[in-house]
Amino acid sequence: MVIEGLDGAGKRTLADGLTARLRDAGVSVTGLAFPRYDADVHAALARDALYGRMGDLAASVHGMATLFALDRRAAAAELRAATERHDVVLCDRYVASNAAYGAARLHQDVDGAFVAWVHALEMGRFALPVPDLQVLLRVPVSVAAARAAGRAAADAARVQDAYESDAGLQQRCAAVYEQLAARQWVAPWHVVDGDGAEDLAAAVLAHGIA
Repeated sequence: MVIEGLDGAGKRTLADGLTARLRDAGVSVTGLAFPRYDADVHAALARDALYGRMGDLAASVHGMATLFALDRRAAAAELRAATERHDVVLCDRYVASNAAYGAARLHQDVDGAFVAWVHALEMGRFALPVPDLQVLLRVPVSVAAARAAGRAAADAARVQDAYESDAGLQQRCAAVYEQLAARQWVAPWHVVDGDGAEDLAAAVLAHGIA
């Protein structure tokens, strides 16, 4: 299962809550969060680029997307092994994040060349595992932005990167996410409204996802 959404949408909160509820129900759960900034060199390079430490690399939409894709490719064996050992493997971000953010940066939609390129690269050339389910955690862009800014203000180690601080990009990205979910891109999608939900995990379970 994959949880997708904007920066500040509450994906980690949802993943943690859902994991706890499933484990309480006797379900074996493990999780992975992408990008794996502290575990993979490609993700680490992408992080450096987002903070302006890699020259003009961040300006290349395809270059950044390739680094994020290579991070997932490096985790493919781990993902496949996890699916054999556990009932549920929960991913915080996956291939759709690459499609949504890259398309938004290029001012394209779901039918643009970039989304098709990401699919060909990650699901085709890299043969990444196909998720059983993708959850779009939908919150207003203003709410997600406020949460991301608050998180950065509260933790000096969480300074906003170039994507998080770009309000226009986040707005366009939200639109592409909605299109991906409506198109049921790559795998089935469920949309969960997260704004104001006291128990996001319960909201997901109410949709019959797990």
